[in-house]
Amino acid sequence: MTFSSTQVQSGALATLEGRVAIVTGGSRGIGGAISTALAADGATVAVVGIPADRERTETLRASLNGSAKLVHFFEANVADYDQCAAAVQAVIAQFGQADILVNNAGITKDHTARKMTVDEWNAVLGVNLSGPFFMMKAVLDHMLERKYGRIVNISSVVGHMGNFGQANYAAAKSGLLGLTKTLALETARSGITVNAVAPGFTATEMVAQMPQAAIDIAKSRTPVDRLGIPSEIARVVRFLVDEHSGFITGSTYNVNGGMYM
Repeated sequence: MTFSSTQVQSGALATLEGRVAIVTGGSRGIGGAISTALAADGATVAVVGIPADRERTETLRASLNGSAKLVHFFEANVADYDQCAAAVQAVIAQFGQADILVNNAGITKDHTARKMTVDEWNAVLGVNLSGPFFMMKAVLDHMLERKYGRIVNISSVVGHMGNFGQANYAAAKSGLLGLTKTLALETARSGITVNAVAPGFTATEMVAQMPQAAIDIAKSRTPVDRLGIPSEIARVVRFLVDEHSGFITGSTYNVNGGMYM
């Protein structure tokens, strides 16, 4: 079997210049690393977040030097569909397109299932599972019309394994994997890819809020014997949103130091 030159792509990543990426929760932690990686390669990055993320985005921009001008903030609570739709429309109105969506925003409200309140359950499912669905729904018609899109959902090793005291978080992150596969099937013929990245325990502010004993246990359960670094997650996302990654869809990439194989 032979392939034409148009079928065989260079191993190098394509430039992201001219691409517009939406990154929810993209002002710090894993999201900040993703925004940094995409802007460094030329993408215009729309950080979508709650009001507190506006100042965090400015802090991020201050660290980016030459690519700072490519990062912009749009306010929205991803647990509210109308706010998601308004943010997506604002991005398209300002930049003319939306090529990439990274659903990264997430929260935790940890308790054992017995002690977890219904409000805690609903809050985490609202941001961590409904939020990605709302953002995908808001951008989907635009991507289908242009016959191009790259969507990456940030799940978690907890979605595979479960975790004591995190029934809501585990359920949301596991559900996100099923949502990823379903949307991938529905859009595969339209130039849109939908994939998930499932990080292990990573050195972010969210993990830093865990008790030290819990962090030590997480490290001991990780074969490489350390926490992940946000840029290691961002590197995989950057690969998946590349123009040349169009034959990868419905997949989950585990970036967890071997905690789950």
